[in-house]
Amino acid sequence: MKQIAALAAAALCASLSLSACATMPAPAQQQDAFMASLNALCGQRFVGRVVTTDAADASFASSRLLMHVRDCSSDEVRIPFWVGEDKSRTWVISRNEDGGLTLKHDHRDPEGNPDGLHWYGGDTTAAGTANRQEFPVDEFSIELFNAGNASVSTTNVWAVEVHPGRVYAYELRRANRYLRVEFDLTRPVAE
Repeated sequence: MKQIAALAAAALCASLSLSACATMPAPAQQQDAFMASLNALCGQRFVGRVVTTDAADASFASSRLLMHVRDCSSDEVRIPFWVGEDKSRTWVISRNEDGGLTLKHDHRDPEGNPDGLHWYGGDTTAAGTANRQEFPVDEFSIELFNAGNASVSTTNVWAVEVHPGRVYAYELRRANRYLRVEFDLTRPVAE
């Protein structure tokens, strides 16, 4: 995948002036900037709200939503996501061996053991932008969803956005399903 992107960039550079090529952002630069924006939030908590109107999200929409950006490094950021008193979810965004980014959903019971559908997610298949990365469902997750009677989720695409000083957003999309939660980055909270 990286080789195809490099060849496409080289072909584009051949048809443009060299000065234009010098200003083209490399895929890694977009993801580096995205990870840097996440790391800049490290240690902070933010309240969110569901901004979509799908009836399936009524319990989320009526609960206090809190994210806590923590356990940060240039290669991985862990973000616990609390829905009311339910503290079972953590989003894990990390670099993968293909040079892209991975989003995983870490679900745990109160004792800290993996709970139900656990460690599902996807990998980036494009550079994305410094503010938005998309994660189509990966093969591991497809197998997990099929085995866990959740085959409706086998076409999921998740997205995370970070607009510094404004908003952090988490999205889930598939046919007939769209969830978007936005967190106000202008107002960190104590808890």
